[in-house]
Amino acid sequence: MIGLISGTKSGGGACARLASAWPARTRVYEGPVREAFERAFRECEQVVCFLATGAVVRLAAPLLAGKAVDPGVVCVDEGGRFAVALLGGHAGGANALARAVGEVLGAEPVITTATDAVAVPGLDMLGFPVEGDVAGVTRAMLDGEPVALEAELVWPLPALPSNVSAPEAGAAGAVPTLPQALGSARAGDAPLAGRGEEPVVRVSDRTLEPALREVVLRPPSLVVGVGASKGAPVDEVLGLVRDSLRGAGLSALCVRELATVDAKRDEAGIVEAAGRLGVPLVTYAAEELAAVEVPNPSGAPLAAVGTASVAEAAALRGGGELLVPKRKSERADGRPAMATCAIVRRPARGRLAVVGLGPGARDLLTPRARDELRRAAVLVGLDQYVDQIRDLLRPGTRVIESGLGAEEERARTAVAEARAGRAVALIGSGDAGVYAMASPALAEAGDDIDVVGVPGVTAALAAGALLGAPLGHDHVSISLSDLHTPWEVIERRVRAAAEADLVVTFYNPRSRGRDWQLPKSLALLAEHRAASTPVGVVRNASRPDESVRLTTLAALDPDSVDMMTVVTVGNTATRAIAGRMVTPRGYRWQGV
Repeated sequence: MIGLISGTKSGGGACARLASAWPARTRVYEGPVREAFERAFRECEQVVCFLATGAVVRLAAPLLAGKAVDPGVVCVDEGGRFAVALLGGHAGGANALARAVGEVLGAEPVITTATDAVAVPGLDMLGFPVEGDVAGVTRAMLDGEPVALEAELVWPLPALPSNVSAPEAGAAGAVPTLPQALGSARAGDAPLAGRGEEPVVRVSDRTLEPALREVVLRPPSLVVGVGASKGAPVDEVLGLVRDSLRGAGLSALCVRELATVDAKRDEAGIVEAAGRLGVPLVTYAAEELAAVEVPNPSGAPLAAVGTASVAEAAALRGGGELLVPKRKSERADGRPAMATCAIVRRPARGRLAVVGLGPGARDLLTPRARDELRRAAVLVGLDQYVDQIRDLLRPGTRVIESGLGAEEERARTAVAEARAGRAVALIGSGDAGVYAMASPALAEAGDDIDVVGVPGVTAALAAGALLGAPLGHDHVSISLSDLHTPWEVIERRVRAAAEADLVVTFYNPRSRGRDWQLPKSLALLAEHRAASTPVGVVRNASRPDESVRLTTLAALDPDSVDMMTVVTVGNTATRAIAGRMVTPRGYRWQGV
């Protein structure tokens, strides 16, 4: 919940606007400002104050307990010009809140956190737990000091600055292989040899104690399979899980989920154990688990729930390395065990974000697309599209760019980078799924990587907005490029659109070596539409040199069209109204 506090009439107006925009997320605190602030500070995860920053500093000072527990606090000035992230920029989410408040109120977010100011990812903002000297290692990153990245686990991290690098294989102090690490460093063991005062970012799921100037990132790499008899106490289930993790030298912070059989989805001891660990409970059908090969099958669960293994099979269901085979709980009263568990390390899955950049204007690039560009460690794209967004990339992002005509190569490259466990962004103009990179990428990708699609504003939509409302009823987009599609197929689609009376948007209408397809397509449409049918011609929509023309089917000069142009041909109901192209929605009350 976000607490909202104001002290003046003008502040109250902005406060009301924010409360109206976020009714389910906000609570307005009224009464004397000091009392209202103290209540909001105690009761809410975040607080927005429509007060001077100095006043809020004095109000907050006596209440501060530590950045891990204090709420994020944002101040908005009386004029509504600035949203200042004052307290808890990362841990309290104030930086993100300042940006969100700014979007609602039209205020400029003011963020002074050092990492955000220079576009370096905060080590405590990577989406999973972190231990150690976050401030010290972050300072070293910002100061350009060499920082070692020792990844015992490959995980799709965002781009880190160029001064953060992995030691070369075989070099002194290089991180050991995972089997070596597990064999030589268990819970309570001495730190690894070579760990000293040099700043280190370590990615590990082992229970090691961070050394001086070391940060340990805790990715969600572990799955704990659990089985339990009916009525098993939560303390027995949870105690077994924690003992098993501790005995294997594994961090509970890296547990991503508890897994069991469907028949145990409501078993109170298992459900509450997942709740106390703060992880989801995932269940599988008995038939699914029965198909998983396990080292320790048993007749008891087979008779009870229909599978010879619950704990091991549930942990192994998604693949991975079995680190802790099935273990049974031990009861102080000597009675039979009521819980079993097994622990598996899931391999990291690379992440491929297929990002649509929109038609070119920066303000038509979506916030989600910006986030994905900053999340990626590797960017793959056409060189001219890379140039559009290069300034949005984090320092250290590896850029793989190529020229026109290499779409399939870019798709293969992006998928290969993701399969190597990296966070990858593959970019395309408009929407990446419309005549762009999503199709070749998804044709190449298997189920071994995570794929995220980020929609973008298409050329047809950008052109339509400039023309008026040409797409107000059923419409179709057709590319006239026969580079990958035979002309016979394209012609058949144009004829079908003409006969169906659909508004048609032509992509790739004409190039220097391909100048007859557009006139031919217009002639096909003219067989079913009047010469006066409105036609919109938009070149470089949303870019500085954009041009917009409204003409007719008979008057359109194909020679005025090139590959940067989108041509939209109306249907029989489309009209030119006040210089705009309008296709009615077709409701009877509109007379259409």
